[in-house]
Order: sequence, then structure tokens, then C-alpha cells
Amino acid sequence: MMAKCLQKETFTRMRTVLRRRFACDTRGQELVEFAFVIWILMALYILVFWCGRAYSIYQAVERAAREGARVSLMSSCATCGNAPNDPTTAINDALTAASLDPSLALPAPTIQQNQTLVPSNSPNYDQVSGVTVTVNYPFQVNLPLLGWMNSSGTIPSITITSKVSMKQEY
Repeated sequence: MMAKCLQKETFTRMRTVLRRRFACDTRGQELVEFAFVIWILMALYILVFWCGRAYSIYQAVERAAREGARVSLMSSCATCGNAPNDPTTAINDALTAASLDPSLALPAPTIQQNQTLVPSNSPNYDQVSGVTVTVNYPFQVNLPLLGWMNSSGTIPSITITSKVSMKQEY
């Protein structure tokens, strides 16, 4: 009986000593804090990466629309008049140069030629003739866990649109 009493007293004393020791000990605190914070930091790094990728695609689509408008306004030859050029090749080349797939630019780029462009300061400027080119390109964030958050299980894509208007120079 005495042995059992000593065992219980020793166990209680050890438990109290260990509880005090672990309450004052901070050896693993930094590791636990880092385990909580690393997920937030990784999410921020991934967010910055995908925002940069979206901005890069936007710049490429904008450049493709500008190239399409420029090619559309170029005259085909100096002596035969101004036959309209097809800017689709220039748009596809600009998208390919930016490592984007031109077949994903759906619907196909729209070109409105001989369109009347009205400048923003209309009393001081006349209406001019020009061209408007619109290019749409889908952007999809490829995160492995993003599909689980959506009820349908698919990752939604964002359509990046660029509309460029250029005036006809004579």
C-alpha cells in the first residue's frame, strides 16, 4: 500500500514539475509560429506570381491588338490604292511571340474598318476615320486546390480584353 502511495505522490510531483518546465520553455515556439505563418506567406507568393502572369498576358494582348490595328491601316501598295490588309496574321504572330496560343483567342479578333472615331475633345477636333481591333484571351489560374473551392469543381477563367482604335493617316 505504501508503494502505491509513493508512486502516486511521485507521479503527481513529476507532473507538476513537467507542467512548470513546459510552461516556461520556449524552445519550439519559433517553429510552431513558422508553421502557422508559412501558409500565409506561400499564398502571398503564389498570388503575386499569378497577378504578374495575368499582367503579362494583358500586355501581350494589348500589343497584339495594336499590331493588328497598325497592319490594318497600312496601305498594301503605294500605286494601287489602299486595299485593306488582313491583320489576323499580325495578331497571331504577336500572341505567339508572347508564348500564347493564338487558337485560344476566341471569339476571333474583331476588326472594324473605316469606322468614325470621335476624339474625347470633340469641339477642337474633327471626326476621323480609323480602325478598331478587339482581341479577347482567356486566362485561367492553375492552382491545384482552387477547383475544390468551387461547387462545380472547375476553375473559372477570366477573359482579358483589349480594344485598340487607331486613326487613318493620309
